[in-house]
Amino acid sequence: MVGVSYRRQGMSLLQKLWQINWSLVLLLLVLAGIGFAMLYSAAGGAFEPWAARQIARAVMGLLLMIAVALVDLRFWMRWAYAGYLVAFLMLVAVEVQGSIGMGAQRWLDLGVTQVQPSEIMKITLVLALARWFHGASIEDVGRIPFLIVPVLMVAAPVALVLKQPDLGTALMLLMGTAGMLFVVGVRWWKFALGFAGVIAAVPLGWNFLRDYQKARVLTFLDPTRDPLGAGYHIIQSKIALGSGAMFGKGFLQGTQSHLNFLPEKQTDFIFTMFAEEFGMVGSLVLLGLYLLMMIYGYAIAFRSTSQFGRLVAIGIVTAVFLAMFINIAMVMGMIPAKGSTLPMVSYGGSSLVVTMIGFGLLINVWVHRDVRIARRMGEE
Repeated sequence: MVGVSYRRQGMSLLQKLWQINWSLVLLLLVLAGIGFAMLYSAAGGAFEPWAARQIARAVMGLLLMIAVALVDLRFWMRWAYAGYLVAFLMLVAVEVQGSIGMGAQRWLDLGVTQVQPSEIMKITLVLALARWFHGASIEDVGRIPFLIVPVLMVAAPVALVLKQPDLGTALMLLMGTAGMLFVVGVRWWKFALGFAGVIAAVPLGWNFLRDYQKARVLTFLDPTRDPLGAGYHIIQSKIALGSGAMFGKGFLQGTQSHLNFLPEKQTDFIFTMFAEEFGMVGSLVLLGLYLLMMIYGYAIAFRSTSQFGRLVAIGIVTAVFLAMFINIAMVMGMIPAKGSTLPMVSYGGSSLVVTMIGFGLLINVWVHRDVRIARRMGEE
């Protein structure tokens, strides 16, 4: 059992509720509210089929977020590896009997609902890596044999996610892990070596890409090469972004989205629809809300007394930042187009609920910020 000593002995449930960072919860609800409004607009001023379902999922996510925040931090540390194993087995199950949607096999049908295990892996991988590095000294981190286990912990799910195929999520898992490794003290030359290996493998990896993935890369380099095919999405996205100008066309007034020129407006390209209706000013306000969320998250991380809590907070915030950055960069044509949702805003049950559970862990770190967890198992 993990040894724990408390500065605050025996916090009651009421005391924990009081300790919750309610301003962060409010900020998340504001972002979710923006998502509801844009889904209402995407449906032409109707709650069906997207906004009503998203509101129901958000309510469930909120309850789960609060519940996760109130559980003792050492519970999440104790069961971190088990959670990772469950998520990994779910990824394996996707390969065996996963549901296919939009050309990819990413969902697992549980009967009452479908879940996307790769979304769950984003959270459980953070917990497992935080558990592994919690008791590590700087000398441990400097030894390559010590890094073999976490590298395998990342490589195994990445390989399964790539097979679905989902290149974007695989890259997010890799980049999020790199951020955590940097925080724990892995030397820069090891990152440089790994990056050099990736660059060297690009020509070989190109041969393993599927045709649609190659088309995305080529379209990114020149969207006009196939304006009615692979380049259609990004061309329409740029038109919508530009048509929003400074202050936008107004709520429910976006022509590109409402005339169905903009594809996947409720998921991947929801930021484009927002920018068309609220312009550059509205977009900057939305980005400011995300920036404030990041500031909250990293402040919580550096306030945590325990290494486990600090790493969990950094891992969660980094994962959300990467998802936000990749989605916005994609719709602006800065990176190749891929399936990627905007956290708390885009339509999607697995993405929204898992993101809110992740923030539940972040809030949990804040609630238990003064809890000291021993660096080694069995120590008091």
